[in-house]
Amino acid sequence: MSTADGFPWGDFAAGLPWSASAALAVMLVTFAVAVRKGMHRIVDIAWGLGFTTVAVTSLLASSGADGDPVRRVLVTVLTAVWGLRLAGHINRRGRGHGEDPRYARMLAKAPGDPTLYALRKVYLLQGALVWLVSLPVQAAHYVPEPMGRLAWAGVALWTVGMFFEAVGDAQLARFKAAPANRGRIMDQGLWRYTRHPNYFGDFCVWWGLFLLAVGSLAVAAAVVVAPLVMTLLLTRGSGQRLLEQHMSGRPGYAAYVARTSGFFPLPPRS
Repeated sequence: MSTADGFPWGDFAAGLPWSASAALAVMLVTFAVAVRKGMHRIVDIAWGLGFTTVAVTSLLASSGADGDPVRRVLVTVLTAVWGLRLAGHINRRGRGHGEDPRYARMLAKAPGDPTLYALRKVYLLQGALVWLVSLPVQAAHYVPEPMGRLAWAGVALWTVGMFFEAVGDAQLARFKAAPANRGRIMDQGLWRYTRHPNYFGDFCVWWGLFLLAVGSLAVAAAVVVAPLVMTLLLTRGSGQRLLEQHMSGRPGYAAYVARTSGFFPLPPRS
């Protein structure tokens, strides 16, 4: 049932439990696999898979609503492309390595049972974040208006983000694979213009999906928390801040920081 702004708030609300259940299912299955393997780093793979599952679930849950079909298919495909690429990249990057030091340190200090602590502090928390950050993706399936300029601007911003994320990850992987680069700081390609092209790419992807979901000011106000939370995670949470703390003691990193933008791509400073 649509309201005065044309958005079917009742249908949207009815779909939220389905998407929450999908995110929870992905994390619980991942938790079971991680416990069996004795390694919790695989939860990072589930991050992208969780968003993909929520997008597909929202597409199915909204099948009886009057959402614009182009927007519905497009937001599902764009989210799935982003999520599956990220999951595949993290899987390849972690292959052959042991436990992530972040999780090892956290669980070593866990009060009580470390396994139950990991369930609460890692898996359930990430499931909740997947559901929250994906709110624009869920809402986009119910927007009845045809794709307009703002929605297509969102697709363009998503494309910019995917370029920075995918190309930045590929450049870093090639750099680290070369024995001559051992111990050196990556400052080539996109990494010459921003210290975090992959995080900047994530930023663009999720603000792009937000623009794609906006059918009215009311919808924008209801879901803008999602890209804001993702931005905080990338810049102040487990993204840029923690990585730079880890890198700060490496030779040459201070000079790299001095000449290279911290987030938004800019020409290098002299």
